[in-house]
Amino acid sequence: MATQLVPAATILLSGHVGVSSKTSLGFVRSSLSGNLLNFSREKISTACGRTAIRPIVKCSVQVAEGNTTSVKRPYTTTDSRLVLEDGSIWRGKSFGATGTQVAEVVFNTSMTGYQEILTDPSYAGQFVVMTVPHIGNTGINSGDEESQECFLGGLIIRTLSPTTSNWRATEALSDYLEKKNVMGISDIDTRAITRRLRQDGSLVGVLTTDSSLSDEDVLQMARNWSIVGKDLISGVSCKEPYEWKDSTGEDWEFSKAAGAASDTFNVVAYDFGVKHNILRRLASYGCKITVVPSTWPASEVLKLNPDGILFSNGPGDPSAVPYAVETVRDILGQVPVFGICMGHQLLGQALGGKTFKMKFGHHGGNHPVRHLPTGRVEISSQNHNYAVDPATLPEGVEVTHINLNDGTCAGLTFPAMKVMSIQYHPESSPGPHDADPAFYDFVQMMKNNKQGQS
Repeated sequence: MATQLVPAATILLSGHVGVSSKTSLGFVRSSLSGNLLNFSREKISTACGRTAIRPIVKCSVQVAEGNTTSVKRPYTTTDSRLVLEDGSIWRGKSFGATGTQVAEVVFNTSMTGYQEILTDPSYAGQFVVMTVPHIGNTGINSGDEESQECFLGGLIIRTLSPTTSNWRATEALSDYLEKKNVMGISDIDTRAITRRLRQDGSLVGVLTTDSSLSDEDVLQMARNWSIVGKDLISGVSCKEPYEWKDSTGEDWEFSKAAGAASDTFNVVAYDFGVKHNILRRLASYGCKITVVPSTWPASEVLKLNPDGILFSNGPGDPSAVPYAVETVRDILGQVPVFGICMGHQLLGQALGGKTFKMKFGHHGGNHPVRHLPTGRVEISSQNHNYAVDPATLPEGVEVTHINLNDGTCAGLTFPAMKVMSIQYHPESSPGPHDADPAFYDFVQMMKNNKQGQS
């Protein structure tokens, strides 16, 4: 029989004499099958042996008689929506910029480093769902930026920290996003969204604070947009060549090999969306770096007489930038080259291989990768939605790394063409430093090539 907990001082049960004066105001079990008698405040007062006291409740907000719907709450409930192309609607609180944006929704499993994620150009055209629930507690500082701008479409989080507590912080996350014109939404179930993305794959979504748009209007916006085939590199690349000189600061240097570097190598870095810490790590290993735009002709780069060329990370679909593939193809075999992320995919295509779009990609600072020649396992930082199909690569190309989560190609080499590449971030910002030796390997390849020419 179902039972219910009810206050002793508020009921008189049928067939019972009532509540004695010794009965406390605690809870008692009452059968739902019993009929409750009518009672009054006087009966309860008498039963309890004392005068009933009615608490006085004061409201700081003036309420019109008979009209409670006009009362404005002293806190925000929901003022923003994330609408996914599958029809699901997620309502939350807006922070940062306001407006309406459409992008592909991906999730990132990094526990730290939200500022590096915000400023990673590879996130252009995407909303990032952070799986760690508490974001914003360390604020923002200029030293952790990976580029000058925030290129991602929006930030999706469970809880926005109400306070900032870090000795390096100069401003709050919400203020920073507002200044950078990036939308944010909090107080939504990021765990449920992540499970949906893992099950169904990356989905297009619309983030809006515009209450004049109906849910159906926003849904159609999501269903009419696609990231596939869009050239996102041209929107994040530099416009003119420049020299990069900064290396990893002395207080932050962690590699003995970098500290012992004595040779100097001239490296040209193609900016497909390059992160600052990639350039810092190369400089720490003794490289003088010239950064060029994504459209810079191969012939002009070779005139600089580089010892090596870096093809950097970048956003989007490698098949959408055939001009970049052609540039890479023109350089192959001329000098040692090193591809990272997008650069790895462009090298794969330039060598004759194919790339494919993954179900939900790799985004986070905890992806295990095995280096096949040695068996060494690295915990890596990754951010990509496309991968190279190793079955389509020509003879002579060796797969050097595989992702241990799904077995996808995470690195390759082609010694005859002086090629090495990896599908993850050796600079690891954020993330562990396991993959930093990739920079050392590139330097050694340039060194061996110079010795072979002398």
